[in-house]
Order: sequence, then C-alpha cells, then structure tokens
Amino acid sequence: MVDLCFYFQVHQPFRMRKYSIFDIGKSKEYFDDKKNIEVLAKVARKCYLPANKVMLELLEKHPEFRISYSFSGVFLEQCESWAPDVLSSFKKLIDTGRVEVLSETYYHSLAYLFSKEEFKEQVKKHRETVKRLFGVEPRVFRNTELIYNNEIAKFVEDMGYDGILAEGWDSILGWRSPNFVYRPKTTNKIKLLLKNYRLSDDIAFRFSNRGWSEWPLTTEKFSQWVNAYNGNGEVINLFMDYETFGEHQWEDTGIFEFMRHLPEEILKNPDNHFKTPSEVIDSFPVRDEIDCHHMISWADMERDLSAWLGNRIQQSSINRLYSMEKSIKEKGDPELLELWRKLQTSDHFYYMCTKWFNDGDVHKYFNPYDSPYDSFINFMNILNDLTLRMKKSEDKEVSVDESSGQVDGQTDGEVAVDGLGKAL
Repeated sequence: MVDLCFYFQVHQPFRMRKYSIFDIGKSKEYFDDKKNIEVLAKVARKCYLPANKVMLELLEKHPEFRISYSFSGVFLEQCESWAPDVLSSFKKLIDTGRVEVLSETYYHSLAYLFSKEEFKEQVKKHRETVKRLFGVEPRVFRNTELIYNNEIAKFVEDMGYDGILAEGWDSILGWRSPNFVYRPKTTNKIKLLLKNYRLSDDIAFRFSNRGWSEWPLTTEKFSQWVNAYNGNGEVINLFMDYETFGEHQWEDTGIFEFMRHLPEEILKNPDNHFKTPSEVIDSFPVRDEIDCHHMISWADMERDLSAWLGNRIQQSSINRLYSMEKSIKEKGDPELLELWRKLQTSDHFYYMCTKWFNDGDVHKYFNPYDSPYDSFINFMNILNDLTLRMKKSEDKEVSVDESSGQVDGQTDGEVAVDGLGKAL
C-alpha cells in the first residue's frame, strides 16, 4: 500500500516599486500595487482559476482524492483586495472537507532565523487569517521554503503542531527513504513528512523538458513509478509550488490534462490512496528518527539557505531589517509595523541572489530587477526611508546624505550605497 500526499505552496509577494535615492524622505509608497495587481491577475488567469477548476472536478469525481495547500498571508491579503474570485474558488475546494490548509509565517519570511518572537507572532496572525477566511485550524506546519532543522521542529512542536514538512534531501536521509513517516530528533510527538523530491520535481520542473529522457511524462508512466513503491514505502509526498500548473508549466504542455487524469490512473491500483498531511500523520506510525542539525530548504541543488543569505548584500540588508524590530514594535505604529513586516518577505532577498545569475538561472528568471544589485539598492533606499520615518516620529533630527542615501545614525558595519549603486 502506498498513499499520495499532495501539498501545494501558494504565494505572491508584495513587490516593491522602483524607489530611488531621491524618494527618500519624500515618498511613503514602497510597494507597486499596479504591478502586484497585474501579476496576480495574470497568475490567476493562467494558474489559480483553471487549476482550482480541475481540482474541484477531481474532488467531485473521486471521493478518495485529497490535496493540501499552504497560503502565505500576503497572498491571501492580495486576494481579498484584488482577486475575490480566486479566494472564493479556494474556499469551494476547502469546503469539500477533503482539502487541508497548512500553517506558515504570514509574511512568507525568514523570521525564525532572526527573531523567534516575531516568528511566533507571524504564525499566530496566519492561523487567525486562515480561521477567519476558511473556518479551519491548521494542524501541520510548513516553514517558508521548507527551511528546517531539529531546532525548528522542536520549536514548532512546542507551539502545538502535530506535523511538519521538510525536503527529503539525501544528506539527512542517508540510506533511508522519504516515503515513510519520521520523528525529528529532540522531539516527542511531532511527525515529519519528507518530500519525495524526485517524483515532485518530475512534475514541477521536468514535465515540459523535451531533453529529459523520460519526456513526455504520461499518467500511465507516473503511476507505474508510484506503484513501484508498493511494499517499499507508505506515503509519497508530492510537494510543489501551485504555479507549477499553468505558470511554470504552461497549459500547452498538457500539465492540466496530466493532473486531470492522474487520480484515475493512480486509483486503478487498489493499494493506492490519497491522503492529506494530517491523515498521513494519523494513519502511519513513526518508522525512524531523522537527525538534521544544519538548516535545509527546498531551494536549488544545495538545499541550503544560500538562495536568501548567500552573499554580503543579502546578509547586510536582512540584518539591518531585523535590527529595527525593537524600535518598530516599541513605537506602536501599526502602519510602520506592517511595512516592516512586508519587507521581511523572503522574495526580496531571493532577488539579491548572485548565484549563477549570469547563466540564466532561476534566480534571474523570477527577478523583476535587472540585477541583484539593483534589488539591493532599491531595498536599502526603502529601508533608509523607513528608518527616517521612525526617527522623525520620535522628533529626532535625521538627515539624508544625498550622495549615498544613508540615514545619519546608521550603525557601524551596515552597508551603504553610493551614487553609482555600489556596495561600499
């Protein structure tokens, strides 16, 4: 017997507008609402609405079918404001009772790495939003970009969660298979579900690759691969971005038809079933303990944190951002707090990634800036303005150096930006 557990990540950041040095102290508009509305509408048309239609058809046709989603809070916020039809279509899925909603940080942030208190506050806000919109309370947690180690698992267990998701990366599995339920080392009750990255990536990344030896991927072929795990696995966790459907893999690749016919093909084997993460946790015992000391994620071939923290400009900007936490929260200004939190979204630091940028890598494909350095300059200009607003609100004298965009009072070690856009 082998069960399939589908989990889809659904996220859109609030993208920043082009914010120059000359905007500092003059403009409070940090985010490009026009661009955000355009992107949301495009992805809704290509992915969310058609994919949700397929999923609803499958849920109505196959009582055994199950799926799960994790929505970032900033995605849900955009849907409430600009795409209520998208939100409504997700509600229809969840109302079937066979779609699980997972928990995460509201702002899709790296907060756990820098402030555990902020992390808890964001998770709490996310839980409250999910309860308000969908009437459900998550039992299973997935951290931003599946960032995970033993310490995170213990922390999340202490927050009351029954399960946590992570990448089934070879370095933590060793000889073991990702197709069983595990217990994170140092924990007592929480269960660990590990992504089968090979089968997940066959759909998410390789589906339309004509150079792939297994192209074209058919439902019959994929089902054969799943069936091969019968007797050597209990659950196959297929974790991927929801934008796989229609955005990363365009409709003309056949991705929607693949998904439309996959459950029927899987269920031809009476030993196969579908389960949500909570159902997996309730159905299967822990088979072994996983000891993961170092941080892992589902990003890139390294599966580490380098996509967001791998270079000096990323490290400098995020350290500067979190250094403001105490002052922001003591100020008690909801608007400033919300702006500060939206700047925590991991995408802003992903845009600063310099790994393989010149080679047309994924970091360039999803980057709205001409270069990682442009992203850094833009981010720091906004951060300097936010700092200026805080200081003005405290009736302190603050001046802006027009040649660098640096706010007076910047602490030693922080990166300034000169007029040519170079990190000093």
